[in-house]
Amino acid sequence: MTRTPRETEEPKLFSFEMLRDVGNQVAAMYGLVFTLPDGLREIYLKFGIDLARGNGDGTWRLPIPARFVIDRQGIIRAADADPDYTRRPEPAQTVEVLRRMKEAPGGGRD
Repeated sequence: MTRTPRETEEPKLFSFEMLRDVGNQVAAMYGLVFTLPDGLREIYLKFGIDLARGNGDGTWRLPIPARFVIDRQGIIRAADADPDYTRRPEPAQTVEVLRRMKEAPGGGRD
């Protein structure tokens, strides 16, 4: 896997499983990927960001930031997706959704 200049050579260990969508394949299946226009590519390169290299597949594609809360039955209980990466749900919103799920009959474990 190709690392971007901002990434360290050795990934840090996490106490949870970390998933990576190589090539944005899963995001693409959900329609949550866009390709940077040529003008933005030039700007990225001026800042030393070679997205095609960082992606490891030669593409200038980025995933659309999204958050899904899915219960154990596979039902989506909350979803947010916005191409503007600066508009994201507050973490407190996600915590509230999880709290409501826990308090629901069956506690989200049915």
